[in-house]
Amino acid sequence: MSKWIYICILILNISFVSAQNVEKKKQDFTVGLVLSGGGAKGLAHIGTLKIIDSLGVRVDYIGGTSMGAIIGSLYASGYSGKQIDSIFRKTDLDVLIQDELPRSAKTFYEKEDAERYAITLPFDNFKVAFPSSISKGQNVYNKLAQLLLHVKDVNDFNNLPIPFLCIASDIEKGEQVVLDKGYLPDAITASGAFPSLFEPIEMGDRLLIDGGVTNNYPIDEIKAKNPDIIIGVDVQDGLAGREKLKSAMGILSQINNFRTINDMKQKSKQTDVYIRPNIKGFSVISFDKGSELIERGEAAGRDNIKALQEIAAKQTQKPNRKPIIPQDSIRINYVHLRGNDKYTRSYVRGKLRFKTPDTIPFKKFTEGISNLAATGNFTGIRYKAWKNEDGTEDIILNLRERPSNTFLRLAAHYDDVYKTGGLINVTKKNVLFNNDVASLDFIIGDNIRYNFEYYIDKGYYWSIGLKSRFNTFERGVDFDLVSDDETNPDLNRIDVEVSDFTNQLYIQTVVREEFVFGIGAEHKRLKIASETISGENEEETIFERSDFVSTFGFLKLDTYDNKYFPSKGVFFSGDFHWYLFSSDYNKNFDLFSLAKAKLGYATPLINNISLNISTEGGFKLGAPGTNSLDFVLGGFGNNYINNYTPFLGYDFLSFAGDSFVKASFVLDYNFYPKHHLNFSANYANAGENIFDNGEWLSKPDFNGYAFGYGFETFFGPLQVKYSWSPDVEKDQLYFSVGFWF
Repeated sequence: MSKWIYICILILNISFVSAQNVEKKKQDFTVGLVLSGGGAKGLAHIGTLKIIDSLGVRVDYIGGTSMGAIIGSLYASGYSGKQIDSIFRKTDLDVLIQDELPRSAKTFYEKEDAERYAITLPFDNFKVAFPSSISKGQNVYNKLAQLLLHVKDVNDFNNLPIPFLCIASDIEKGEQVVLDKGYLPDAITASGAFPSLFEPIEMGDRLLIDGGVTNNYPIDEIKAKNPDIIIGVDVQDGLAGREKLKSAMGILSQINNFRTINDMKQKSKQTDVYIRPNIKGFSVISFDKGSELIERGEAAGRDNIKALQEIAAKQTQKPNRKPIIPQDSIRINYVHLRGNDKYTRSYVRGKLRFKTPDTIPFKKFTEGISNLAATGNFTGIRYKAWKNEDGTEDIILNLRERPSNTFLRLAAHYDDVYKTGGLINVTKKNVLFNNDVASLDFIIGDNIRYNFEYYIDKGYYWSIGLKSRFNTFERGVDFDLVSDDETNPDLNRIDVEVSDFTNQLYIQTVVREEFVFGIGAEHKRLKIASETISGENEEETIFERSDFVSTFGFLKLDTYDNKYFPSKGVFFSGDFHWYLFSSDYNKNFDLFSLAKAKLGYATPLINNISLNISTEGGFKLGAPGTNSLDFVLGGFGNNYINNYTPFLGYDFLSFAGDSFVKASFVLDYNFYPKHHLNFSANYANAGENIFDNGEWLSKPDFNGYAFGYGFETFFGPLQVKYSWSPDVEKDQLYFSVGFWF
């Protein structure tokens, strides 16, 4: 009997001690932390968190809005202030915010599409609209999802290492929404969906935008948690003076700030330790000054060091923060699709390009998401992991298909060959099938042109394409380049007009996004004429006016990181045309074929200096009399038709042959973001049958060099090159601006 009495007394003692410990924990001095919104200025929060950590202050509740929600969520999930600092210093925020997708995420069709148009606008029912935002926020979402993988199974934010909440705004009802449950990356991207910069976020039956619109400093929501003291970090602007209110945007921004700033008059008084970093001179988009902003946050924390030290002294339980190691892979059992109506599961999986079940590196997973985003068919791609009973995870992929399927696109360009050109494009998707697209370019200016393309994207399978193009330009060339007539030895140069009408039907298959192989059939109507010399009873002399019918095959590989200024990657393009028929204007046609190929390799060297080496060549088999499709070299440019090839140091269309080889070297210095200085050298041999007589291996007959400057703009590259050749008396100055088309 006494034994059982002893056991009961022991249990009661243990319970009493445990109750005392629980009570002691409950009575420990608790801290609530409020982080305001402020765009890029919110990076100052990181500096203040570093000071809080260094003093041993334990934070028990966090509430944030917009950038305060993003920084706060990382801290609440277990990252230290120092870790968050490291994350942001290693992240290119401009790339994230602008939703720049790597070229590797795009198919060849999508690469050409992205590198041709400066402006794209919805054009449904022939009415021009404007996009709802600059960015879809996909890159931001991907980054946050990866950083928060270790808490992906936490659906109640009170169960995070530090209980957390954030604020978003319901754009339809005009009211604030407190987000403290759900999927954490969804919640904080909604809280930070700055109007016009990021698209609104659909969450349940609500359409959410930046929480700063309704509550930029959620102190009341943190006070409801009953902490003993509240620390607040405020990075909001004050009201601007009249000297800064000289634009419509400035006035609208001032009006929008009225309520927020008036609210802060009361909220700042309710904050026990009110920390306000000096953010004068910074704006909501000053992401390029992140290091300085973090330092401003540290300085503000040190200014309040005495108050923070007193808080730390009152806490018996010290923070126990173990470094978070971000997960770099995810085990996926199955992918569930939500919201896809027009685009089939096979189409989506074909773009994702990973198979399940498997353990997928998160980098590969986000590459698949980027491939899907690069199609332009979705306004938002959100996802979350769902844990199964066996420990594997399914991915729920929530897709928002783009409601518009017709677009108006615009571009402008100038170069030394085509002169001025303005491009108007109409693109329509889902014309006959859910995965097709039709595009028509109409180019006005000094040379009227058009391009039409219809493409059915079959993903892994053979895709089908139809192209039609009309291209024309006029240029002065050496007379012997177009004619072997020696009856007029005093005629050296003539103005030649080239017009080309080409139609192609082809099929192709894509391996990943960088490699493509295809075959097809082509009709070409080529005319070469000059009004400098007149023919008998005619106003012009015609050198060629024939229709050609051919079959062709092509092979392309493109891993360049930039089309115009590649710093890394490999490029290969091979093309073979077999000409089977001609209307034979010059009565000299015989079956012949043309083969050409180009191989390039770009690699970084040191300090933003890269080297791009390329070699190319081509040859003709058969039909020695038909020279209108021979290889012609000279000038500077891109997207030339037929077999015209740039060659620095010489004027456009300077020398030709039925075969050629060329090697180029470009040393590029990216001395400032999007600004380039470069030096180029190229060498070539060209002539008749140079591969048969061994001339292609001899000392180069042609060489040229150039110094250049390039600037990447939203409407395409601006490029200036001063070029010369020891074999040419007159130096060349090349100039172009805008995407080439």
